[in-house]
Amino acid sequence: MKTRISEIFSSIQGEGKLIGTRQVFVRFSGCNLNCNYCDTPLNRDPDYGTEFDIKTLQKKVDELVTPDFHSISLTGGEPLMQADFIKIFLEEYSFPALLETNGSLPGEIAKLVELIDYVSLDIKLPEHKAFSNWNDLFNREIESIKILIEEGINTYCKLVVQPSTHTETVSSIAARIKDEIPYASKLTLVVQPASPMDFWAGKTHKLLEISEKAGEHLDVLTIPQVHKFLKLR
Repeated sequence: MKTRISEIFSSIQGEGKLIGTRQVFVRFSGCNLNCNYCDTPLNRDPDYGTEFDIKTLQKKVDELVTPDFHSISLTGGEPLMQADFIKIFLEEYSFPALLETNGSLPGEIAKLVELIDYVSLDIKLPEHKAFSNWNDLFNREIESIKILIEEGINTYCKLVVQPSTHTETVSSIAARIKDEIPYASKLTLVVQPASPMDFWAGKTHKLLEISEKAGEHLDVLTIPQVHKFLKLR
């Protein structure tokens, strides 16, 4: 079995709750969404990158494991478009794994719940114009979160915001997550200001407003893309 991967590299995780950990990043090609803030647009193309089979990927990951290794980051693109490949890979090579996903494919998430340790689920805003029907997309993301929470997977939600983001939109999303997902109190919402931070000159007060409103419903962290400050991949 083979799949296309655009790059494999070792670096420091710069986003979310695992920030600062050393990971081997496996970036899968292909994405089913089209976000307007995407910082890896080439990876939307399922034909981009190089074909890997299971054993070749394992060998490459092993070459990149360092003494401070924490986990593999399965990212993209949208890695769940290759869920069957990932399932076989993790069944054969039980690396601790973080899945970075848009959460739009709950049926594919269900295939991996016994094999992954962490999930970063990137919730999309209507303004991201990621999908033709935002309500349908958000319902899928809610379903994915439910599956992960019920299975006890260490999960957090990530929400990329821009200076133009409406505070009430973020608040309503956080409220729906709290209302519709059992045990949502265990869930953290990571508010991630869109890069570059130059966008936020004179506007960082908006991040405080967003955090306060979302914090009425969920645990909130505000974390920028730290790897970009460090000039790392």
